[in-house]
Amino acid sequence: MYRSHVLVCGGTGCTSSGSKEILAALQNEIENVGLKDEVCVVQTGCHGLCALGPIMLIYPEGTFYSMVKLEDVPEIVSEHLLKGRIVKRLLYTETVSEDGVKSLEETDFYKKQHRIALRNCGVINPEKIDEYIGTRGYEALGKVLTEMTPDQVIQTLLDSGLRGRGGGGFPTGLKWKLAKQNDADQKYVCCNADEGDPGAFMDRSVLEGDPHVVLEAMAIAGYAIGANQGYIYVRAEYPIAVERLQIAIEQAREYNLLGKNIFGTGFDFDIGLRLGAGAFVCGEETALMTSIEGNRGEPRPRPPFPAQKGLFQKPTILNNVETYANIPQIILNGPEWFASMGTEKSKGTKVFALGGKIKNTGLVEIPMGTTLREVIEEIGGGIPNGKKFKAAQTGGPSGGCIPAEHFDIPIDYDNLISIGSMMGSGGLIVMDEDNCMVDIAKFFLQFTVDESCGKCTPCRIGTKRLYELLDKITKGQGTLEDLDKMEELCYYIKNNSLCGLGQTAPNPVLSTLRYFRDEYIAHVVDKKCPAGVCKALLSYTIDADKCKGCTLCARNCPAGAIEGVVREPHVIHQDKCVKCGACMEKCKFGAISKK
Repeated sequence: MYRSHVLVCGGTGCTSSGSKEILAALQNEIENVGLKDEVCVVQTGCHGLCALGPIMLIYPEGTFYSMVKLEDVPEIVSEHLLKGRIVKRLLYTETVSEDGVKSLEETDFYKKQHRIALRNCGVINPEKIDEYIGTRGYEALGKVLTEMTPDQVIQTLLDSGLRGRGGGGFPTGLKWKLAKQNDADQKYVCCNADEGDPGAFMDRSVLEGDPHVVLEAMAIAGYAIGANQGYIYVRAEYPIAVERLQIAIEQAREYNLLGKNIFGTGFDFDIGLRLGAGAFVCGEETALMTSIEGNRGEPRPRPPFPAQKGLFQKPTILNNVETYANIPQIILNGPEWFASMGTEKSKGTKVFALGGKIKNTGLVEIPMGTTLREVIEEIGGGIPNGKKFKAAQTGGPSGGCIPAEHFDIPIDYDNLISIGSMMGSGGLIVMDEDNCMVDIAKFFLQFTVDESCGKCTPCRIGTKRLYELLDKITKGQGTLEDLDKMEELCYYIKNNSLCGLGQTAPNPVLSTLRYFRDEYIAHVVDKKCPAGVCKALLSYTIDADKCKGCTLCARNCPAGAIEGVVREPHVIHQDKCVKCGACMEKCKFGAISKK
């Protein structure tokens, strides 16, 4: 028995901050002071507070150290692990109270969360199957294979109200039911881990922190629909997730939890990995299956749907990582338990990746129905630097912008659709008053243009023409007629594109036109960018009363656009200015402004 457990985050965020080196130094230091048999060091997945990495937790005290550096390791070992004295300077400030140190669960970031999909992330070592089994891992698979019929499994999911967490929100149980009804000599279970939305890292974190939960859920799915083979399609840009999945699959085979005759029931099921090459369109189900088959990842017309003809033209189900991560807990705790959380039509919890202009960048899991205000102000810690909330982008390039007027909207599938956005896979990017909404729409549309597979004309050509109109507006060359033309083009693309990528591509444009039309009009009529973002519409000026004539701005101007003599006010020649902002950045007296 160990007297202390030290958990070090091994997710991508903390790894990029040097947590691997810290882990090695910690193990070495513990051995040097003779605590190897008393202190257990565990590499875990993501804890959620990504902006605070590298992260270290020490139990049984529950001490949370943030932004740990390599040089801090000897002090942590000598003070905390040897002498029992907490290193206060390294504590996460939210855990410090007048009464001492409070637990992480009591902080604003965690207290409104309810972790189901993320329940093991940051808790267990994802590379050790025994630790997963120790948290009731593979118990749900055992229950399904020995106590339930396939129909009972599907009915359990139907009763739970679980909807797909990949963006569409299709009832998971119904998808499985349709696949089971189609007789075939071979069926497949697929996992979509091709998470491509800018700012989204939910699925990556689950795979890095709890890979076995996906394997267990896929095996349950195989039993329910009558499939013996599964495939996980994962981004090659997720090397840690890929490595841990490979380890998990090998361990599960070794324990006979994958392969032939699982639990001695005669049920066979195995899983293979397929790596994506960075094509965003391969997140679409038919394009993903086409890619697994070894072909160029392009979508196919539907119907027939994958439940009828999917991978290799056989009945197939495809769910994303987060959807699978909920399934073992639903089996173990019952459908009523899951259905008791959330809203009437959106049950359970949802994982979000918080990013953008927010204090607590990271991963959160909240009950459906939690308001946007609660997520941003309480869990996320609010907007930094005293700035005002302007909008939140959900659903990535497929979603829309939620304005301040809907700050108190309960987050669920139907509410978001009603205001012109969508749940998507769970990226939530927060914007403040310094963001230009026309520029935001342009950014997401450029992403879609680059990622279009080009198979259908409305998406291939339409998104390009839409981007050109936006680019024209941000350069101050747009007209009011362009706004009408853009709106018309948006609906044409939505109604005529082959797959979800094209059908949802206009959403950022439509939602910003709907809620921030005044910004578009300012760009078109006044030739001004109210947020001061669009370069072509900016002008830098020097306030003669504040300028000290230090010449710093002139010396740093790459275009030679600033003129003046020492100790006299300087002037910016607008015809020469390239609007790089170097002068404003260098000015020590606040004499330069942009408008």
